[in-house]
Amino acid sequence: MSDSWQPGASRQQRRARADLYARLRAFFVERGVLEVDMPIMASTFVSDPYLQPVIAQCQGRSHYLQSSPEYAMKRLLAAEAEDIYSLGKVFRDGEQGRRHNPEFTLLEWYRMGYDDQALMDEVAALIQSLLPDITVKRLSYRQWFENHLGIDPHRITLDKLRKLGREYIEIKDQGLDADAWLDLLVTHVLEPKLGSGLTLIYDYPASQAALARILPDASGQRVARRFEAFLGGMELANGYWELTDVEEQRQRFERDFARRREQEIPCYPLDEKLLAALAAGLPECAGVALGVDRLLMCLTGAASIDEVLSFSIHRI
Repeated sequence: MSDSWQPGASRQQRRARADLYARLRAFFVERGVLEVDMPIMASTFVSDPYLQPVIAQCQGRSHYLQSSPEYAMKRLLAAEAEDIYSLGKVFRDGEQGRRHNPEFTLLEWYRMGYDDQALMDEVAALIQSLLPDITVKRLSYRQWFENHLGIDPHRITLDKLRKLGREYIEIKDQGLDADAWLDLLVTHVLEPKLGSGLTLIYDYPASQAALARILPDASGQRVARRFEAFLGGMELANGYWELTDVEEQRQRFERDFARRREQEIPCYPLDEKLLAALAAGLPECAGVALGVDRLLMCLTGAASIDEVLSFSIHRI
């Protein structure tokens, strides 16, 4: 067993985590945002083809440890509209590495009457409350690609995108679609160029909307009103101006299930309770999920997520 019984995080790291939790809670108390307790287990799982569940058996049934409290929080919002946040554990199978652990801590919050731009302001305010001297930069997804690769990611053809991708990335192209190529260019080319500071990227391609609204930008291009936050070049948060149209949401779930079947990935029960909540009326709001372990890595200079977890997957 050697020393694998010992915690990976030092006492200093454990104290830094406790301090971070206290400061996060104080930030939301000051702004009148209510902390809510969300279930970890559910009878359904998200439709996103890129996420896989950790499955638990309970009372003779399969339950899914949640990758985010999003669905439950939206049901709460539909029942009683108020600003809320959750700070707790979530799970994603198969995610393991220097910045990934299958069990991790997520901070998720929803603000009534906000759009994605207003929520970006609050994300920046939260990070600046922890790092007062941090620089903050905003770029649209189009500007990000134009600045470094000279292309419009919303209008480039798949053939041109494939040719560009092969100039930067050695990969066996097995029928990758445009979004897959864009994601590869982001991870291999654009993210490494972000440098220090907080960078907020917004107006993603409509095909990457997930649970965000799709609206025209200033040029008339339909874009997903969502954003991602990067701190020191590391992806930290993902936020949406939330979709409230139940029929559109059902169609997106069905498209995700179709992609799962094409890729021979298991499908899980459709979350009819979430759809019922949307039908009852999700209030106008924006929401964001932020990886707390990654934030702690940035605050303490840790090189690996194992350094900020008392017991990572390697130690349980």
